[in-house]
Amino acid sequence: MNTCISAVQHLRPLRGGAQAHLLRASDGACYVTKFQNNPQHIRVLANEMFATNLGRALGLSMPRVEVIEVSDWLIEHTEGLRIELGGSKIPYRGGKQLGSLYVGSESPGMTFDYLPRELLQRVVNIGDFAQALVLDKWTCNSDGRQAIFCRKTLRSQRHYATFIDQGYCFNASEWSFPDYPLRGVYANNCVYEGVMGWEAFEPALSRADEMDAHTIWRCAADIPEEWYEGDRDGLNRLVDALHHRRGAIRKLIGEFRRSSRNPFPNWRESPADSAMPLAATDRSLEAQRL
Repeated sequence: MNTCISAVQHLRPLRGGAQAHLLRASDGACYVTKFQNNPQHIRVLANEMFATNLGRALGLSMPRVEVIEVSDWLIEHTEGLRIELGGSKIPYRGGKQLGSLYVGSESPGMTFDYLPRELLQRVVNIGDFAQALVLDKWTCNSDGRQAIFCRKTLRSQRHYATFIDQGYCFNASEWSFPDYPLRGVYANNCVYEGVMGWEAFEPALSRADEMDAHTIWRCAADIPEEWYEGDRDGLNRLVDALHHRRGAIRKLIGEFRRSSRNPFPNWRESPADSAMPLAATDRSLEAQRL
């Protein structure tokens, strides 16, 4: 069970549709914090915790997530803790929020959310983008794959990718699975150029295949009920759907591989590939409503 930590200091607002803020917590660490009444939906908090825990179970480089308590007092006494909507500024709601451990550096020039192709190709763990695809296809991430890039020291010439922002997994607030080949993928194809076959998705692919329902449930166990509006039956159905979708991950990756984007130009055909169903167009699979 996660121990709830408390926010003690507001540091700065962050970019993005959820209007997250960087807060310092009672454990001394800094957290990218998404609030219950964010402009997207309260369920993005539940999605972020659940999908991040799944990703970490697959071995992906993702920051740990925590429940962070933000007091009404801190919000009241911090002018910056406001939602900006249509020219109005609305105070955030106090209570249990979603905190993702901040993995960036306070030093300028150390952390980036975008790299040009020549630097992106030299990312230390560039092969992990293929493994992140396992999670994004499994959970039907309806956003593009997001990552930040950090240098360990100012003298370092290479960056390390950390995968962030899982709020739009499970089709955001819908908790459904309308699978499209080009959903949940990284914008620049060069991160996939090293993919030559199914081995590029290991060990994440095998770990997903072998994950039982109990393990999936453990990844959702610490989600506060208010983050999914008390819909326990809906959460049960979501876990069951994920358990059944494990067998579809290869098909979904195959749909992306055969899409018009041609993401894996160096793929080496094998006899097993010929048995994979073809994706003639970039159309949706039949949506699975929960």
